[in-house]
Amino acid sequence: MSDLRKIIIDDHEVEVDGALTLIQACEEAGIEVPRFCYHERLSIAGNCRMCLVEVVGGPPKPAASCAMQVRDLRPGPEGQPPVVKTNSPMVKKAREGVMEFMLINHPLDCPICDQGGECDLQDQAMAYGLSGSRFNESKRAVDDLDLGPLVETHMTRCISCTRCVRFTTEVAGVSQMGQTGRGEDAEITSYLNQTLDSNLQGNIIDLCPVGALVSKPYAFTARPWELTKTETIDVMDALGSNIRVDTKGREVKRIMPRNHDGVNEEWLSDKSRFVWDGLRRQRLDRPYIREDGKLRPATWPEALGKAASAIKGATKLGALVGDLASTEAAFSLKQLVEAQEGVIECRTDGARLPIGNRSAYVGTAKIEDIDSAKAIMLIGTNPRDEAPVLNARLRKAWAAGATIGLVGEAVDLTYDYTHLGTDRAALEKLLAGGHEGALGKETLVIIGQGAISEADGEAVLAAAQKFAEATESKLLVLHTAAGRVGAMDVGAVNEGGRNAVSECDVIYNLGSDEVEIGEGPFVIYQGSHGDRGANRADVILPGAAYTEENGLFVNTEGRPQLAMRAGFAPGEAKENWAILRALSAELDATQPWDSLADLRQAMVAAVPHLANIDEVPENDWVALEAGKLGSATFRNAFRYFYLTNPIARASSLMGELARAAKERADAPMAAE
Repeated sequence: MSDLRKIIIDDHEVEVDGALTLIQACEEAGIEVPRFCYHERLSIAGNCRMCLVEVVGGPPKPAASCAMQVRDLRPGPEGQPPVVKTNSPMVKKAREGVMEFMLINHPLDCPICDQGGECDLQDQAMAYGLSGSRFNESKRAVDDLDLGPLVETHMTRCISCTRCVRFTTEVAGVSQMGQTGRGEDAEITSYLNQTLDSNLQGNIIDLCPVGALVSKPYAFTARPWELTKTETIDVMDALGSNIRVDTKGREVKRIMPRNHDGVNEEWLSDKSRFVWDGLRRQRLDRPYIREDGKLRPATWPEALGKAASAIKGATKLGALVGDLASTEAAFSLKQLVEAQEGVIECRTDGARLPIGNRSAYVGTAKIEDIDSAKAIMLIGTNPRDEAPVLNARLRKAWAAGATIGLVGEAVDLTYDYTHLGTDRAALEKLLAGGHEGALGKETLVIIGQGAISEADGEAVLAAAQKFAEATESKLLVLHTAAGRVGAMDVGAVNEGGRNAVSECDVIYNLGSDEVEIGEGPFVIYQGSHGDRGANRADVILPGAAYTEENGLFVNTEGRPQLAMRAGFAPGEAKENWAILRALSAELDATQPWDSLADLRQAMVAAVPHLANIDEVPENDWVALEAGKLGSATFRNAFRYFYLTNPIARASSLMGELARAAKERADAPMAAE
């Protein structure tokens, strides 16, 4: 029940919830209050004192607006609403004093600091600080920390706001940072000088209000005002995190998260944030043709002609849709292949996702449903690796009191859960049990790709649906491939699955680098990187990466989102839809569109819900027929978080992170 209170802030009367803090009430009234330690998604520390306000009739000193609730205010002598001032002489003097203290030991190195130009301390010193300082003592210096290859530290700049400590502890779920010492000796440090063991650690760079924590790979490469900023979508996992790609010239310089409460809040996984160095390495920038066992550079007409003649001469044509392919590319390839009476498949990892049943291959839940869930069941998934930002949301639900169960591999998920077993027998036992703990509550079932990639995958999915029905839960299928749901939506699948494609004598491979294609078939590879697919190809058609073309991606909950072009593909590489359009002309089956807009219109006419950008369509529940479960143990979708796609494998930084993760996993444990 809401507890609405009237309050007067700077002569504006507003009615707000009594549970709000004064800083939140000021925001609702449209009044800016400066802050360093306060953050909407972290616990309240109340230690920077920059958000001081005057409470009329209250204590004779300024009050920290982040740590005082509206319900703590006393009304006036005749019952008038409490009065708060954010711009009185008392507040102005208090803020100037706080800023003067902040800058006692802060070094004057703004010209060489990577935070320069987007620094909260710079902005607030200009807006609320004094023009000089009364302190003449020498500044103290602090040793820098080694937090690993991602976060560079300059701890002399630190103002002890503790945002990094609260984020790593509360959101990322690793207790490796803290503050030691008192007074002048207080400093932020890591426990036993450890490097951070989290795949969300890059977020502390965004959170740091000064230049104490900056991006190590981006250091000294660009200034914010030199960068072209493009709002787009991440494809490193199937969550569809909203990102901003910053480019300088033709190069991507950094990737940062954008706020979207329904998807990634304002967090981003380290793979998504730091994979940009893989966008410029091992790129395919010209067509190639294999002759006498060796690839040689070719012209576009030559390569397209060779591909077309192979397709025309095929006894049976098959196509594979890769994990990073946009929905338009999958739709265009399906149209091209089926015109040649071929088969197409996007479930390249062998996932037994049912054709046409959206409630089974997407589910019925939204990502936001995690926030209100009271009981969550995970089946055959490790969300910490498969979708780190979604895992942070699960941790938030757990911290709010949700109980979490897991059927599958027992791994460290950063929160407590009840482990119910690792095999199919545990799932059957779960189905047979009483569900009193879940009934009548907001509940959720999340099933991973590892659970449905075995031979009995459809039976496992049917069992998950049955459990969701029994517990009155919503179902969320957690995908690992960004392009998978969109490709399923446009019908880039066939009844025979991946096996039907492997029987073909000509295979068109659209960026599927995780599949081994044996000797025999003629392979046409269209993709952006020289990875496994290009190594096996007879003809290579160089395509654009996800930052180099506009495209539509449907995330794991079924939400269509637009990825926008931030730069151009290198050399002679073309946009993926344009390559397929040019090839269709060579096959005398020209596709009826000359632009991406025309292609989108045709796609939306075939699949109407793709027109509703950033909306999650409701899926009608269609239960699968129960099948016989096998006896295998559940295996998670992948082992190496940092090396799941060709862009990540081309990144030297991802290789370094994967090596460090393996060393940590293989390190011997000391006896207790």
